[in-house]
Amino acid sequence: MDSHLTCKGVMEERREQQHVSWRSLKHRLFGGFLRSGQAETLQPGILQLMLFWRLCIVATSVPSERIFSKTGQIITERRNRISPAKLRHLVFLSANLVSVTFLCGVRPTAVTAGFYSPQLAATQVRLCLVRKYSPSQARHGIGRNVVSRLKWANEKYERFLQRRFPRFYLLYHTFMKGFRLLIQDAKELHRIKTRMIANNIDYQKLPYREMEKLRQVRRDIIKAIPLVIISIPPFANYLVFVLMYLFPRQLLIRHFWTQQQLLEFQAVYHVQRAQHHQAILDGLERTVSSVQDHRLQSHLENLCRKVQSGAHPVVSDVHAVRTLFSGTPLGIRRMYADQMRHLCPLLFLTPRLPAFWIGRRLNSHALELMQLDRAIVRLGLHQLNDMELREACYVRGLNVERLSLAQCREWLTQWLQFSTYLKESEASLYLHSMVLLTVNYPKPPRS
Repeated sequence: MDSHLTCKGVMEERREQQHVSWRSLKHRLFGGFLRSGQAETLQPGILQLMLFWRLCIVATSVPSERIFSKTGQIITERRNRISPAKLRHLVFLSANLVSVTFLCGVRPTAVTAGFYSPQLAATQVRLCLVRKYSPSQARHGIGRNVVSRLKWANEKYERFLQRRFPRFYLLYHTFMKGFRLLIQDAKELHRIKTRMIANNIDYQKLPYREMEKLRQVRRDIIKAIPLVIISIPPFANYLVFVLMYLFPRQLLIRHFWTQQQLLEFQAVYHVQRAQHHQAILDGLERTVSSVQDHRLQSHLENLCRKVQSGAHPVVSDVHAVRTLFSGTPLGIRRMYADQMRHLCPLLFLTPRLPAFWIGRRLNSHALELMQLDRAIVRLGLHQLNDMELREACYVRGLNVERLSLAQCREWLTQWLQFSTYLKESEASLYLHSMVLLTVNYPKPPRS
């Protein structure tokens, strides 16, 4: 009993000897953790907490040694870039989390042997504190640093290739650029498909550039299928790289071509389809004798004779025979199989398929181009840039290698005047006009 009174007297005497003001004490205790504006809002209860549970304990080095050990657990090989200020905050939280939760108004549920063991009723306070002093910003800083280092190493590697191996650098640069363009097209395709599904938009109502993007990506995917099949077996990817280097036109899509290769391959493809022009004209001439209507027979014969003589026909000459191409004998499903196979190279299609399949493919591709023509009319021909203008003329059978932009624009204007009035049943006339209206354009100069 006397010992209890003695301890109580000692505590009262110790409390009376505390001449430090409350303001200076709370700033000295919490100035390193809390901001200056927050220190003024502390409740006076914190002073009693520190006086009774902290300041009355006999000084010892064990807590400080424990803090040193805790600091070694925070600073590891994977967390070696934490700033000193953030480390000081984390160490403070680790050593005083019980007191901090007491300050935030979380009531403890039990006291054992003079130490608090609070069971938090809500974890939002703890999460708020931990989030405020978490090393997430340091992790983001490490990620940005790693990315910048990788970019620096890649640029250094590219400069080395450009200096020592210029031809290989050109191939490497083309492939890297091709992959970026391919990813960009994939994102654009996903955006278009998502908008079509969300807004219930038909393919025919899409803008011209989106329709052209869908058509080109579909052709690229079909062309890439054989290359993917070849690369399936183990270790076949090394063979694929060799084949891609030796046969870029046959195996690679347009994303992985250089600008020079693009022009060269377009010239090669046009030569291949130009080889079938004469066979298509001969097939039309052979059909003249089977036409029953003498007026249509005369128009078709004059049209073939004009093209064979090197003259460029006008749109009215082609429209005069349009009824022959919607049924017998030149309809898309009525013409001879040989005539259909000669039309396939005009659209870069393979003729090595059954006749009924060739007819379906020719019809679907012709209708797709007709829809693209109507989309160009809605957009306006003047809205096409130079590359889009040349590409539109090339896809419709014209050799744009030696033509000026004015000539391409003139020819496409004439073509749109012809194609926008065609019906879906006249797809055969659309395909034959890719020879009739292109083979002699521009008009050869007179000697």
